[in-house]
Amino acid sequence: MPVTDFLERNARLYPDEVALVELNPEEKDTRRITWKEFELIESDRFDPYRREITWSVFDEKANRFANMLIERGIKKGDKVAIIMYNCLEWLPIYFGILKSGAIAVPFNFRYDAEEILYCAELAEVDMIVFSPSFIGRIEANAERLSKGRLLIYVGDNCPSFAESYHELVANCSSQSPGVQLSEDDFGAIYFSSGTTGFPKAILHKHLSLTQAAEMEQKHHATGREDTFLCIPPLYHTGAKFHWMGSLVAGSRAVLLKGTKPETILSAVSTEHCTIVWLLVPWAQDILDALDSGKIKKEDYQLDQWRLMHIGAQPVPPSLIKRWKEYFPNHDYDTNYGLSESTGPGCVHLGMENIHKVGAIGVPGYRWECKIVDEDGKEVERGEVGELCVKGPGVMTCYYNNPEATAETIRDGWLFTGDMAMQDEDGFYFLVDRKKDVIVSGGENIYPVQIEDFMRRYDKIKDVAVIGLEDHRLGEKTAAIVEIKEGMECTKEELEEFCMGLARYKRPKEIIFADIPRNATGKIEKPKLRKMYGAENLVARENRS
Repeated sequence: MPVTDFLERNARLYPDEVALVELNPEEKDTRRITWKEFELIESDRFDPYRREITWSVFDEKANRFANMLIERGIKKGDKVAIIMYNCLEWLPIYFGILKSGAIAVPFNFRYDAEEILYCAELAEVDMIVFSPSFIGRIEANAERLSKGRLLIYVGDNCPSFAESYHELVANCSSQSPGVQLSEDDFGAIYFSSGTTGFPKAILHKHLSLTQAAEMEQKHHATGREDTFLCIPPLYHTGAKFHWMGSLVAGSRAVLLKGTKPETILSAVSTEHCTIVWLLVPWAQDILDALDSGKIKKEDYQLDQWRLMHIGAQPVPPSLIKRWKEYFPNHDYDTNYGLSESTGPGCVHLGMENIHKVGAIGVPGYRWECKIVDEDGKEVERGEVGELCVKGPGVMTCYYNNPEATAETIRDGWLFTGDMAMQDEDGFYFLVDRKKDVIVSGGENIYPVQIEDFMRRYDKIKDVAVIGLEDHRLGEKTAAIVEIKEGMECTKEELEEFCMGLARYKRPKEIIFADIPRNATGKIEKPKLRKMYGAENLVARENRS
């Protein structure tokens, strides 16, 4: 069955129950409240920082958007991109795309103007749906983006180069468009990237989406009485498919804007959340705030919170040990996955296996795993090789890239590019990544993009960007910089120059040193990671 069937079932069985809540507590310090809103707040009839919709309204909004797409000429197999921050409109728009028979194409909201254009052309999208924060980035290439594409704006004061979402859907039918879907129809395109930093468009069928949803519900035993707290961005496969456990269960979920420890614990408390998915930095911040006394557990209602799980990056076992000291009754799980496997869960630890913290776990629901050598032959347990996974969530292909597809999918097995080993109990452990992608705070950072940018500075002879261990982010970016002979350069100069990069891409540490390269001219990044890793941290700090 297509994943849209779950939404229609919930609207039929639980029409008046709340499906989604949007919380914006951290906007209270910055947003101006209108006099009308103030009067409603005073009468306890309105909270401008909290919105909610029921399952019936969720389904009706998805239907209206689907019917609007069809009226505007979007056909089965066309592609509709979404670039918005988390909000109450995001998921109804996503499901509206699916219901129309089109392919949903979520964009990373960190993309700059050129990356948006690149991905729109790579995936051959027919429409882009965007919100106010992205007006400038869309407008920068509006002429090229609008050629053969519709630009739909979700918000007030629609810019002249786009059409208004609210006006377009206002008079559309709230009934199902009746487009026949099967698990073999294409449903979504997500983006990944290799060490070159150029995104690949990952095509999935509806089968993948349904698999991910059902797997999440089973892995975490999500039930009707659960409330899931979703903090990461919905363009991320992890956020969306972890939420889909609630979709399958027909239970409530909360979309939280804000990552401060007090914001997260307050949301868990006031919304009675039972399942929370965190990234390592957020869990670390909560623990640090508890350690320092900045926040106190007893100030919040947390007894109902039963599961904390982490994904998107390696999880330090010491963090979970500290977590259990504060929350001894919490179940814990971690999930491994990639966009090519429809996000998290193809390998998962399992709530019953907390004694194996440090492992990524065992094959997930309906998945198989193996570890192979360079020739594709399975290795013995305890030996290191490349992790391969196989199951109903494997991508169809890299869109319009048969060479990369053939390299990644062989005989139905997805070659992940991650090096791993399996212990005597059958648990899988990641050892290292083949790729040089840096995972910082749950986000992928591509070193080549930063290196190419920094090489524009006229004093730089060579530069290599690597990931170094970081207490809070998991990894941080470090730039090893080799200066041209006879020139002098300071860290402050380079930090000022790097202001031209997106904030999350700016190096957190700059090290002046020679760049080692091998005989074929490739930078020896394993050597750099060894030279500047955790064991040399104290020496570097003393020098600085």
